[in-house]
Amino acid sequence: MGKRKVLNESELKEMQLPGEGELLGRVVKLLGSDHILVRCTDDKTRMGRIRGKLKRKIWIRDNDVVTIAPWDFKADDRGDITWRYTLSQVEVLKQKGLLPQDF
Repeated sequence: MGKRKVLNESELKEMQLPGEGELLGRVVKLLGSDHILVRCTDDKTRMGRIRGKLKRKIWIRDNDVVTIAPWDFKADDRGDITWRYTLSQVEVLKQKGLLPQDF
């Protein structure tokens, strides 16, 4: 059987809203490997790590809006990236008031 392969991102139509303990953020810089610098909605900059589940499914670029879950320790510095939003999904987040208009 093997892993489920996603050939393009149009198959990932469902949108995950940020859950409890998760924040929205914008990608500032790609640091290499699976590390990304993210500016969060609480005005802190965290180093995010792409979870292994998303590593080969979703490609993350500069200025993408992502969901980040801060770690239990070093919560102000580090976190796991759990989802990336498309442009249309970012507009929906802004309409619902989950994301500031100028973010």
